[in-house]
Amino acid sequence: MAGMAGWHFEHTYAGLPELFYSAAMPATVREPRLVAFNRPLAIALGLEPERLAQEGAAIFGGNVLPEGSRPIAQAYAGHQFGHFTALGDGRAILLGEQVTPAGDRLDIQLKGSGRTRFSRRGDGRAALGPMLREYIISEALHALGIPTTRSLAVVATGEPVQRETMLPGAVLTRVAASHIRVGTMEWAAAHGGESATRALADYTLQRHYPELAGSPEPYLDLFNAILDRQASLLARWQLVGFIHGVMNTDNMALSGETIDYGPCAFMDAYDPATVFSSIDAGGRYAYGNQPPIAHWNLTRLAEAMLPLFDPDVARATARATAALERFPDLFEGYWLNGMRAKLGLLTVEPGDRALANDLFVWMHRRSADFTNTFCELTAGRVPSDVDDGVEGGPGVQAWYDRWLARRGRQPQTLAETGAVMQQHNPRFIPRNHNVEAALLAATSLGDLSVMEKLLDVLAKPYDHARDLPMFSLPGAGDQAYRTFCGT
Repeated sequence: MAGMAGWHFEHTYAGLPELFYSAAMPATVREPRLVAFNRPLAIALGLEPERLAQEGAAIFGGNVLPEGSRPIAQAYAGHQFGHFTALGDGRAILLGEQVTPAGDRLDIQLKGSGRTRFSRRGDGRAALGPMLREYIISEALHALGIPTTRSLAVVATGEPVQRETMLPGAVLTRVAASHIRVGTMEWAAAHGGESATRALADYTLQRHYPELAGSPEPYLDLFNAILDRQASLLARWQLVGFIHGVMNTDNMALSGETIDYGPCAFMDAYDPATVFSSIDAGGRYAYGNQPPIAHWNLTRLAEAMLPLFDPDVARATARATAALERFPDLFEGYWLNGMRAKLGLLTVEPGDRALANDLFVWMHRRSADFTNTFCELTAGRVPSDVDDGVEGGPGVQAWYDRWLARRGRQPQTLAETGAVMQQHNPRFIPRNHNVEAALLAATSLGDLSVMEKLLDVLAKPYDHARDLPMFSLPGAGDQAYRTFCGT
């Protein structure tokens, strides 16, 4: 056991029936070396950064357990590309729930820490590149104000892992509101029936939705609250061009956080059909499909929770259906409000949706850069045409004039609306070429300076005063860019 270093673990999840987890021990690794450490997050967790700088490699590599930890692997199922599968933490181990000085309860999980009873044929390991990708992208989403799991540390293990080639191994320490997934509820329904489903729903309600305590319809209210958080989350993804890449039901957290960063990436040229994942040949999880896929996933959650909504199957189904029918309008409301903020529209007019749609039609036709189009509008410029590098282009000047007229019909000044736009249109996102350069330098050369510079830029995504073309311009060949799961 490691010294305190500020660890304050509790283990409420282990109070659930044992079908939800299995005891597990992290595998020891040969040469743990701390390659990334999130000092601000450590402080927020109530940990002592100086202490962890000395003993963190052993802890975050899995060689030494922090004091008070009781490691387990969590059980869950999931629909993967539409097909139901029994899963579980095949390469992740939950050390416990850290109770922070602010009173928050956060899971501390080691990812890539060896085999568990749920590993099936997997090796339980992780490669350095994908773990650093999760560190970069999750911290970028956090800085953008999007609910997400966080990354506390990445440790290089000094051991290779076999994928298509031999790769350097690593362990990521992930921090999450919890790791309860749609797939966890599916596991409960499939393996424990109504009693297990009720136990998990009660726990989820208490942990993430305590305001619903005492509700006369607690389970239906819980489902509606989850639905609302997911609608909000998906709108936030769409508003910055984020593509999760693998929206299986085991990758949807009931807390409403973004979770499981595998083949994730941000879109440069706007195209709703954009797919970066090497395993998504059919485009199931393309950018434009993300909201309907979230709706599909929530339908699977409703099926698992159905007995809790009403003892009568017909009434339960009717209640679930009525709740699910709210999702498209919920998403649309969150998205349109977010889009108004991006366009500096602080009042509501019925033509706002059409105004936004017409901009996206032009962006798609001209392969305009998603992020930079809104940055140019924020700066008061007509968006550039990517094809010839000149301002304007077919259709966009007329749209720009309509937009200026729309802004002029509201009482706020252009300076006031411009300030709102700056707060909602990031200047910097994790550009794919920057992420790849950081990963290549770290994994091939052992040079972490490229990643550290990138993280420094991404920590202030709305800083429009910085002029850093290397981090604000798209790379060549982004449409052919491919990402990989790392499993």
